[in-house]
Amino acid sequence: MGTSATGHDTLLVRPAAAQDAAGVATLLGVLGYPCDRAEAAERLRAVAEEPGQQVLVADRHGCLVGLLALDVRYYLPLGGLTCRITALAVLDQEKRRGIGRRLLREAEQRARQAGAARIELTAALHRDEAHAFYRACGYGEGALRFLKRLGA
Repeated sequence: MGTSATGHDTLLVRPAAAQDAAGVATLLGVLGYPCDRAEAAERLRAVAEEPGQQVLVADRHGCLVGLLALDVRYYLPLGGLTCRITALAVLDQEKRRGIGRRLLREAEQRARQAGAARIELTAALHRDEAHAFYRACGYGEGALRFLKRLGA
């Protein structure tokens, strides 16, 4: 648990639970993937059924202020496990308080415990602030990502 500069504010990083669906929906919206509470609940159920996937939340007195999703999988080219952070979001009014760093550290610890050889993430090209944040946290560019949307 962490304490803010005021000494009164504790932050708990914990696995997401079904009752977190409303907060998860809000945080996915911050990330640019809006959904309602029911859809967030369904997404949490789907992740819970996938081995290697976890959703962590940063909880301040019952209010979700941050979210991180990770996926540990076998990666053929590496010949071992890799961890991919698939989502990281912090409420705008909570940014620059160490929440994102705390979530990343927890993800890194969980990836190591799972036996992953590396951890990776992506950020959209227009997210300059996120790029600077990830670099400050020790992440570097490793590949150029190509994307093709598949229609119905």
